[in-house]
Amino acid sequence: MAKGLSIFLVVMMYAASSVGEDTGGVGALHWAIAFATPFRMPEFFLISGLFLSQVIDRPWRAYADRRIVHYLYFYVLWALIHITFKVGLLATDPVGALEEIAWAVIQPYGVLWFIYMLAVVGTVTKLLHSLRAPVWAVFGVAAILQMAPIHTGSYLIDQFAEYFVFFYAGYIMAPVLFRLADWAGDNIALAGVGLLIWAILNAALVFSPGFAMHPIHPVMGYAGWPGIHLVLALAGTAALCVIAALLTRLTFMNWLRWLGSKSLIIYVAFVLPMGVSRTLLIKLGVDDPTVLSLAIMAISIISPLVLYWIVLRTGFGHFLFERPAWAHLPGTAKSPARAVATPAE
Repeated sequence: MAKGLSIFLVVMMYAASSVGEDTGGVGALHWAIAFATPFRMPEFFLISGLFLSQVIDRPWRAYADRRIVHYLYFYVLWALIHITFKVGLLATDPVGALEEIAWAVIQPYGVLWFIYMLAVVGTVTKLLHSLRAPVWAVFGVAAILQMAPIHTGSYLIDQFAEYFVFFYAGYIMAPVLFRLADWAGDNIALAGVGLLIWAILNAALVFSPGFAMHPIHPVMGYAGWPGIHLVLALAGTAALCVIAALLTRLTFMNWLRWLGSKSLIIYVAFVLPMGVSRTLLIKLGVDDPTVLSLAIMAISIISPLVLYWIVLRTGFGHFLFERPAWAHLPGTAKSPARAVATPAE
């Protein structure tokens, strides 16, 4: 459920910002994304770290296959697809495409940066665990990195400093979040009150003095201050976990659970249909930012699922969403059968 909510927030953000970039307009989704800015990407990292304790003690080879090679396979594959299509074909710049591919090795490419960084933070966490580094000391240093104004010009370094703390928090705080989710399921009324209080405080800090709505990147108020941003990110992720726990009690919301199980499929493939649909809709005269953003978001979520369905029906293209046996490290694949791609164990 939480992954389903997460993928909605991510696609919503890209839909709204791309519409803002093309039209200069601001719609309802821009305000929704502004509210979610403190926790939108942090919760994606934190949720990815929730089940790390189940695999962290595996031998390096087995761990690397599941938590490093797994993500790098999809990053490399879809970076090649995106760059070839956008730069090599649409921009008819094969030389530029080769340059982009070369840079993508050390500079996480486009929207795929998140998958690249999952491999990086997974590697660092395993290394620290192997060295028996004190978990709370690591968390403290990671929190300092997140609060520090680190702008090296290297996207890899800057994003690691910004988000490692949240992945690590998911790893070490998983028992607390699971207990919170269980408590919310048993105390629905109190959980609802807590969510209301959180929403009011989050909105008050985001839309406080200093806030500026921007068609592409809204600027937070007090919520953007170091320390406050970190706390709001952790609180927002906890709130999202509580919401997910409450939604599990509603059988008619099972579609969201299913959607969450396909979050990686959506993530790697939503950018191309988003760009095509946005261009076509604008040419057709759809210019209201809210309508345009909602239409693009719907198309961007549905298109990868349709493509996945076609792959399953035709039997061709499984490698797009499932890691084939040859892409496993030697001795780690349980069988020659394909390993279904999932965003996290």
